Amino acid sequence: MSEIKHNSKLHEEMVEWRHHIHKHPELSFKEDMTSDYIASVLESNNIEMHRGLAVTGIVATIHGTKKGKVIGLRADMDALPIQERNEFSHKSVHDGKMHACGHDGHSTMLLGAAVYLKQNNNFAGTVHFIFQPAEEGGGGGRVMVEEGIFEKFPCEAVYGMHNWPGLAEGHFAVHDTAVMAANETLKITIKGKGGHAAMPDQCVDPIMIGAQVISAIQSVVSRSVAPLDSAVVSITMVDAGFVSNVIPNEMNLTGSLRYFRSEVGNEVKEKIKNISKGISESMGATASFSSVPNYPATVNTPKHAQLCAQAAETLVGKDNVLRNEKPSMGSEDFSFLLNASEGAYIWIGNGLVPEDSPEGGCMLHNTQYDFNDEILPIGSSYWVKLVRSILT
Repeated sequence: MSEIKHNSKLHEEMVEWRHHIHKHPELSFKEDMTSDYIASVLESNNIEMHRGLAVTGIVATIHGTKKGKVIGLRADMDALPIQERNEFSHKSVHDGKMHACGHDGHSTMLLGAAVYLKQNNNFAGTVHFIFQPAEEGGGGGRVMVEEGIFEKFPCEAVYGMHNWPGLAEGHFAVHDTAVMAANETLKITIKGKGGHAAMPDQCVDPIMIGAQVISAIQSVVSRSVAPLDSAVVSITMVDAGFVSNVIPNEMNLTGSLRYFRSEVGNEVKEKIKNISKGISESMGATASFSSVPNYPATVNTPKHAQLCAQAAETLVGKDNVLRNEKPSMGSEDFSFLLNASEGAYIWIGNGLVPEDSPEGGCMLHNTQYDFNDEILPIGSSYWVKLVRSILT
């Protein structure tokens, strides 16, 4: 049974909050108006809060009627540098910025749960509601941890939730361990010998060498990673040359590496480095390789995943809580919080996408994506159920 009913006064308020946040998207660490707006709702409901962690972050706190455990619930606030193509009344008014990943909905669901629990705090313990900036590449979760969020606000466990297009409305997915992959940026520089395009015999062509490197590293995952492990290598940027009749001196390749286990990631990087150098040196060029870690893998603590599943089951029924979904090769900076604390991260269904339903929504990071307002009470009620099931 849902704690927060569809079409209730609180649901209507949440829709209003969500549309306001969607209409005014802000990028990583610049969520000033978003943070002010969330703070205004918290303040109007007499909810204690602390501001300023990771620049724009907010931690709101609600105490139950009795002492007990302390847990954290987290939502992200930032938008993406995408031009919105929707035409509804709450479309973005900031050119080149859009809530294309549903962080407007995440913040709203957590805000709704905070408002409800402030008025219905019949639980034993304390809840910290973490409104985190800069998930989209900024590493706001890492900054919050570095700035001492768990020293200032000790939590026995921390929990997160992301909307998931393609997963039906009224459904949840809970993973026992791995949820989202680690993410690193790969950089390869191949240095040859430039010259006239009509005289390639007098050159060491880095473009030709780079093409072979790109092709060869596609074999790394299929031939070096155990079939039951997972990794993805994608070369996504190629930079070389400046005019049609000149062979350049060098070629720069940039790409993305995704994996779940650090041992797998290290093995893949070593193979890519050896392939790049080996091919280049065999043709008279040199190659350098480097990688920049972005986000670690998001891996749940099994016992906390089970608590999340049980809370979701009391809300939507056991048949609507999926336990065997494949993890995603996408990344999530909630991983930094899970590296610093026990906890779990789950998916809430945002509705079917067009290939499953002609009237469905879009996938994440799409220019026509919009969060599904119908799941706002479900998501907020999940947070309430989780709090009451743990803080008993």
